[in-house]
Amino acid sequence: MKIAVAGEAARIIMGLKRLMKARAITYKDLAARINLSEVSIKRIFSQSSLSLARLEQICEALGVSIQEIARLSGEQAADATESVSLEQEAALAADPNLFACYYLIANGRTGVEICKELGVEEIKVRRWMVKLHSFGLVELRSKMRARARTGSAITWRQDGPMWRLYEDKVRQEYLQSTFSTRFEAMHFRSAEMSDASCLVLLRKLERLATEFRDLAELDRSLPAREKRSMGLLLAVRPWVFSMFESLRRGSGER
Repeated sequence: MKIAVAGEAARIIMGLKRLMKARAITYKDLAARINLSEVSIKRIFSQSSLSLARLEQICEALGVSIQEIARLSGEQAADATESVSLEQEAALAADPNLFACYYLIANGRTGVEICKELGVEEIKVRRWMVKLHSFGLVELRSKMRARARTGSAITWRQDGPMWRLYEDKVRQEYLQSTFSTRFEAMHFRSAEMSDASCLVLLRKLERLATEFRDLAELDRSLPAREKRSMGLLLAVRPWVFSMFESLRRGSGER
């Protein structure tokens, strides 16, 4: 049985490619997992058709079901975005409970799970869901479920309502860590670089941010017990250590 690579099937192929990229799995790695040559794998991904049996084999090797890939590919092609409108962001910033509810929905929680996680009654979560729906932030579904109209990793606008409200608090709380335990890391480097190298660095940071989003989307449907809330801070800018500036000013005064 062949699946024509058009429409939904084409999105599934793209979903597989994004999954491999997000998990740093190369064509060579995949080839080894299903006992094929790297050339054969590249041909499979570039051909105009793919057998269902081969798709099942690839999904099994990647640790994902066909249903999960189809869901991920469909949501990426639908109305899910990385950001919300200014009005929607203002509504979330104005109500911490609404924001918490939306964050959990965007990360795959059901209404029942939100009740347990926030320790509130079902009627409150239902009201929040209806309110989020009225703002166009979620699509309501049956059995206390809703689907967010954004991806899991939301990009808040700089100097927007959310940023102004939480910037200082997030910065202080986030950096209060030794970054030395499991799942933690902090790297800081300082050097002089050319404009060309700076542009390359910026592009790499953009790719990393995209991969963070892709991984979050892949894990959205996992049970809450198999996930943890993660924060990724990316920053780069022209910068001179204040001590050096003081030394330069001191040298100029002598």
